[in-house]
Amino acid sequence: MWELIKANQRRSVMLFVVMGIILIGLGFVFGMVFDHKHTGGGAITGIIIALLVWFILSLVAVTSGSAIMLSASNAKEVTQDVHPQLFNVVDEMRIAAGMSKMPKVYIINTDAPNAFATGMSPDNAAVAVTAGLLARLNRDELQGVMAHEMSHVINRDVKFMTIAGVMLGSIVIISEIFLRSMIFGGGSGGSRSKDGGGQAQAIIMVIALVFAILAPILAQLLYFSISRKREYLADASAVRLTRYPEGLASALEKISNSNIDMPMANKVTAPMYICNPMKKKGMKMSDLSSTHPPISERIRILRAMAGGAGLANYQSAYSQVKGNASKIIPGGELKKAEDIGIRMGIAFEVKDNKTTARSSNDIMMKVDNYAFINCDCGMKLKVPANYSSNEIMCPRCGTRHEV
Repeated sequence: MWELIKANQRRSVMLFVVMGIILIGLGFVFGMVFDHKHTGGGAITGIIIALLVWFILSLVAVTSGSAIMLSASNAKEVTQDVHPQLFNVVDEMRIAAGMSKMPKVYIINTDAPNAFATGMSPDNAAVAVTAGLLARLNRDELQGVMAHEMSHVINRDVKFMTIAGVMLGSIVIISEIFLRSMIFGGGSGGSRSKDGGGQAQAIIMVIALVFAILAPILAQLLYFSISRKREYLADASAVRLTRYPEGLASALEKISNSNIDMPMANKVTAPMYICNPMKKKGMKMSDLSSTHPPISERIRILRAMAGGAGLANYQSAYSQVKGNASKIIPGGELKKAEDIGIRMGIAFEVKDNKTTARSSNDIMMKVDNYAFINCDCGMKLKVPANYSSNEIMCPRCGTRHEV
């Protein structure tokens, strides 16, 4: 796996260099526009301002990025009492992935099924799952999702996504500031001298406007392209950890079949989820503008892994489904003689919509510290945390219970 991590890091460096050039280019061109005296000092000032914006946002991301991500997603940290199976599965995948510390576990109170991981390193990682995901998945499916998220952590994808996202955000912010200054500033960024300077300034202005429009688009396409490759790698790593491709394939199928909105998700947080939360059922996004590979394609690749659960097996299935010989797994990893057999799965439990909705609602209540009391008559009483009385009466049989 070390070569896989190193390959990921090389892709990260490549993306940072390209996006860094775009960021510095923005600062340079915009500085030239506002350089009234045409001394070149404006270009240097523009570069310094661009780098300063990126540095400040990066500092915030490194120190508080995970907390901001979890808070923006309305995720609440929970204990093992809320969902013991979730903690057991996370711990199993932690051990399989070779992580020394147990990630913090969060639940998002929504019926939409999804999950993501965050954290700058394996030692301070966190996983967040929705109540809807827990209500729909069986143990093998949940294991596949958690293995996918753990793979993002050990492959250093989460760190990359955080820092690259900040760089992309910096480019977008600087472009927006420039475009707004052009609109509200009357479109003039410098002096119009009589010796032809006005014509030169107009040319610089046009170049800057084109760059302001195209730079964020180019940076975003690069960001999405690398992000999609990391989803394939996380799928491959997850299967290697679980030895059961069908678990993750079935989980992805259930997640993609949901048409429940996730209002807490946005364009910044969307790439972090296992499936794009911004994509509603029935909508199709182009490969260029999507943060994730097509779900149907990921499922087909996983279900084509008949020969084993190793990385080479995933590469073979990937080439078969994609119809080309492009490499998603580093060559060194493919040369390793990994003999990882596919294990048997558990019996799949079929849940109807009513059962799933009830289970999801119970999980959300547990997250909100509701107390559950089982009456002898078979009634389950759900008592909110702010209930003021010391006892509650069963509405069915009249039995009084202490709270």
